[in-house]
Amino acid sequence: MATTVPDPVLVERLTDALASSRKTVAFTGAGISTESGIPDFRGPQGVWTKVDPSEFTIQNYVSNPDHRRRVWRMRAEHRDRTYEPNAGHRALVELERLGALDCVITQNIDGLHQQAGSSVVLELHGNTREVKCLSCDRRALSETVIARLDAGEEDPRCLDCGGLLKSATVSFGEAMPEQIVNESLERAESADLCLVVGSSLVVFPAAGIPLAAARAGARVAIINNEPTELDEIADPVIRSPAGVTLSAVVARLRANSR
Repeated sequence: MATTVPDPVLVERLTDALASSRKTVAFTGAGISTESGIPDFRGPQGVWTKVDPSEFTIQNYVSNPDHRRRVWRMRAEHRDRTYEPNAGHRALVELERLGALDCVITQNIDGLHQQAGSSVVLELHGNTREVKCLSCDRRALSETVIARLDAGEEDPRCLDCGGLLKSATVSFGEAMPEQIVNESLERAESADLCLVVGSSLVVFPAAGIPLAAARAGARVAIINNEPTELDEIADPVIRSPAGVTLSAVVARLRANSR
């Protein structure tokens, strides 16, 4: 069961693991961004409790014009929603600054790690900042396509080749970016600590990255409100919000380094 305040014994154990690690990678999921007001996907009030995930496949997007128009309307309606990095994002930046973190590998598409200041962020599921052409892979800023929606377009097409445009996120049934996946695996398999934050670890192949780290000999530590598939091999497992937990870890690292 998740608690508001992390167990100080577990915080100290995670602090010691970070302090002794030669190379740590962070693997983050939707749970790190809930404290910024962004709902997760599989929680009690998650996104998939409100919409049917089976609709959001790449096959449906390509073949169903009505679905595409609905998706673009949703994007236009949500364009004014702004979110800010929270204490969890900022704590990971501080871990990097302290030399305790190599990179952030994320399932998230919100860009909050970059906004907080993390310098190496590998986005396994893409991002909402851009749109891409499914035919020629031309990229454009999302705001430029939103402007076209405002001008009356309902199903915008690529200005270069006329192909379908889509948010630069990875839909169900769509392959993750190969280069990003390969780099993520390389970094995870060469790490000796994989810190999982806010991920249920049920979405594959992304969730295979912490598993690959463990199989290569890395210690796995988990901060997540709900049980995960790797809890049995993780140490520590902390059931409390990412922001308060990581902030406590950073404070202890600073104190121990004085």
